[in-house]
Amino acid sequence: MGLQLPKRAAGNARKVALPLALGSSLLLLSGCSFGTVDEWKRVAMPEPASTQGEHILALWQGAWIAAMVTGVIVWALIFYAVIAFRRKSDDEVPVQTRYNLPLEIFYTIAPIMMVIVFFAHTVKVQDAVLDDSVVPDNTIEVVGQQWSWTFNYGVGEQDNAANDDATDDKFPYSSYVYTAGTASHIPTLVLPVNETTRFNLHSPDVIHDFGVPGFLMKMDVVPGRVNHYAITPTTIGTYDGKCYELCGVYHSRMLFQVKVVTRAEYDQYIQDLAQDPNSSSDTPLLGGSEAYTQAGLESGDESTGGAE
Repeated sequence: MGLQLPKRAAGNARKVALPLALGSSLLLLSGCSFGTVDEWKRVAMPEPASTQGEHILALWQGAWIAAMVTGVIVWALIFYAVIAFRRKSDDEVPVQTRYNLPLEIFYTIAPIMMVIVFFAHTVKVQDAVLDDSVVPDNTIEVVGQQWSWTFNYGVGEQDNAANDDATDDKFPYSSYVYTAGTASHIPTLVLPVNETTRFNLHSPDVIHDFGVPGFLMKMDVVPGRVNHYAITPTTIGTYDGKCYELCGVYHSRMLFQVKVVTRAEYDQYIQDLAQDPNSSSDTPLLGGSEAYTQAGLESGDESTGGAE
């Protein structure tokens, strides 16, 4: 026999529970913003500024729709059970149900089918955004190092065959220009609009994570391994990028900016870098003891107030 509250105590508990539930709901809703219709459609995700980001957004929206449908069904069943099978009197014995085979088969098969659908859709999107068969228009060697970024741009014709094997010492360009950040200087990554740019990701020290929220893409930068992915920006503008992996004491300063420009502006930017002998090399600057970032940190140039 279970513990039962006196009827007066039970009534008082119900009187307190309703205002408490309403108050909690209002508190949660007060933290929400109605925003715009587009923001609601994106389910709090940024507006995708890349072709790959559109695929990611569709996956995100589909997952939310499936979760909401599942939640509505589950909560409806819960409320139905609470109302339909509530105890109607103190002396009433609840209906004793041993099992329901059709129902048990349903709630075993249904979750399995949902997981299969989620998995298949995820693999489809992953294959689309990480398709190595797409020949990039440009390749940039990106270096993440404690605690900033170096961007190596190729000069001249691109040899796409050099991208086939990331474990060799071949690079797709015969010469490079680069720009490097420090803990006190935020570097800028320049990309041409409506062109596919491949990022080869290098790290000489610890694991970093290279990502741009506006593109809805990111990937780990792992020492001893060259990960890669491609982005096709679709909107001219300036975007923020950052390291998504806790990588040390100055992790919060591993920021960078992305400028998406026209092809003519991109070519002019590469030419301007090539005119500076300190920004040119036959091979990409891949970090380590020669990186500007490390030199800046060793010389005490890091800012105590954060990067600018």
